[in-house]
Amino acid sequence: MDFRSDNTSVCAPEIMAAVHAANSGAASAYGADDSTKRLDAIFSELFEHEARAFVVTTGTAANSIALASVVPPWGGVICHEEAHIACDECGAPEFYSGGAKLLPVRGPNAKVAPADIAGVLSRHNRSPHAVKPAALSISQTTERGALYTRAEVAALGEASRAAGLAFHVDGARFANAAAALGASPAELTWKAGVDLLSFGATKNGAMGAEAIVAFDSARAEEIVRRRKRGGHLLSKGRYAAAQLLAYLQDGLWLHLAGRANELAHRLGEAAAPFLSAPVESNQVFINPGNQALARLRAAGALFYDWGGDDTGEARLVVSWNQAEAEVEAMCTLLRVLR
Repeated sequence: MDFRSDNTSVCAPEIMAAVHAANSGAASAYGADDSTKRLDAIFSELFEHEARAFVVTTGTAANSIALASVVPPWGGVICHEEAHIACDECGAPEFYSGGAKLLPVRGPNAKVAPADIAGVLSRHNRSPHAVKPAALSISQTTERGALYTRAEVAALGEASRAAGLAFHVDGARFANAAAALGASPAELTWKAGVDLLSFGATKNGAMGAEAIVAFDSARAEEIVRRRKRGGHLLSKGRYAAAQLLAYLQDGLWLHLAGRANELAHRLGEAAAPFLSAPVESNQVFINPGNQALARLRAAGALFYDWGGDDTGEARLVVSWNQAEAEVEAMCTLLRVLR
């Protein structure tokens, strides 16, 4: 019963087959192959808007290169204090941007609100003595498994535009959000004022492929240069591109994410008395206490503690290919804890 992370999952068969299919003959290098050339058109169709897609191999690279393209070294990025860029990327956003500062805010379920932006701006008044806020970055879904609705994203987009901020979304689990909300990718991004999206695939069935999606072609040149300078222009890009093409074909990305979301909701129902956050995607947060967590582990469950040492809180993440038998077994264990 492995609920440690969706990063532990295998590659989806459809995506693995696409990689094998790409592994034939010679292909141009550094993004000049036919598969990579198709990505802009495919992403533009998906988002119903002209888009540029830049393949990288990790979410950290996608976030950091995207933010570095819109934030100067003296700039700041408003984000939640639990954001992946703040807690889990070893200073990569600061490194890629040449020193930009993260400006964290607090909020329930790791969500940022428009009022938080105003608060940061009031503390950093853009004089030469202060960091200049240049971007807002949110995670969709958040690090607490929460979702931003279309209206919430739009409100943040409006606040960002009013403040002259670029708007970035860390979409490592964007598929889970789109599947759960039933909203179109366009409604959750550029129509709501999003400028840059880190479009994740690795957690949801890819072998290792992420994309920086820019909804303004004027930003493309900056990303092109920073991706190369940062060591993420792939020489054999056809393999990563093949993964993304297969991922998006016939709605596979939404199908895989929808299954993970559904199974997570089963866990949430079984763990209802112990939930420490609403179950809105494929992540379940519980706080039954340390003794109860020890009992779950003794029964064979794998998961990560959350919220600090000895808090009694844990995170359960359901992968796209999680066996239903594992979920049912875990549900049984969670019900017994009551």
